[in-house]
Amino acid sequence: MALTSARSAGALALCSLLFSAPALASTDIRVTYAGSMGKVMDQSLGPAFAKENHGDYQGQGQGAYGMARLLASKKITADVFVSITPGPMQILKDAGLIDEAVPVASTSMVIAYSPKGKYAPQFAAASGKDASWLRVLATPGLKFGRTDPYNDPKGQNIVFTLLLAEKYYQQPGMAKQVMGEVQNPAQVSLEGGLLTRLESGQVDAAAGYESEVISAKLPYIALPDEINLSNPDEAKQWYDTVSFTIKDSAGKDQVLHTQPLVYYAAVLKNAPNGVQQGQKFIDFMRSTEGQKLFKANGYAPPKGRAIYAK
Repeated sequence: MALTSARSAGALALCSLLFSAPALASTDIRVTYAGSMGKVMDQSLGPAFAKENHGDYQGQGQGAYGMARLLASKKITADVFVSITPGPMQILKDAGLIDEAVPVASTSMVIAYSPKGKYAPQFAAASGKDASWLRVLATPGLKFGRTDPYNDPKGQNIVFTLLLAEKYYQQPGMAKQVMGEVQNPAQVSLEGGLLTRLESGQVDAAAGYESEVISAKLPYIALPDEINLSNPDEAKQWYDTVSFTIKDSAGKDQVLHTQPLVYYAAVLKNAPNGVQQGQKFIDFMRSTEGQKLFKANGYAPPKGRAIYAK
């Protein structure tokens, strides 16, 4: 009887060991991110983390607002969500899926152009120091690509940049001349395919973040801090002076304001591979190794503090 009890106790101990939290801890990671981060996430950070942890990496990128809405409605799940600007994170906060979001990188708005395109010489001769790039962008017949301001922060940020450019260069009406209507279907495409369309020649120029454009090795025009949304010190005098209105999914007017071009990361409470694994990935992004990978892909260091933290 004692022997049987001992065996039972041993079996229970073994069972406890096998099914303890560390034994069940996942080594995989599933990350949903702003579409502009495709290269750094899928070719650098994700594979490096997976190799270090002997697990698998799954990444999915698209317009950050659209992805946030899918996560909030639980149509998709992820361990970590990475967005640019705080806006998409607020959707997840309101849905009760995150407690805080921490900065992991930053960037600025630029105008990318096709090196083989019809207007490449004009863009190459233009500069952000004056309105020359804006005048090229407004050339009749030039195909300009941008993303949907309802689904993607970058789609909002190029509108802000063009509105600020009007003021900075004293060129009233140029934003509308370049864009047409804010939600112009002739210019808007999905986040993930915009630079691909530029590379293939489907568009002549495109709105981009400096980080993604450098990663794609495309030529671009750098813009002054007063209009590129990268410098919080310019917020009061410049960034905060512009806003615009779009229609939401219900057809109601929504007024949008600028937000800092900082990439934020958050662990989702319904993380399929566990909250601990999600936090581990965020810690990796903020580590020395992770920051080196960000820098190699054209990203600037994170700015500001965590949002929503108690």
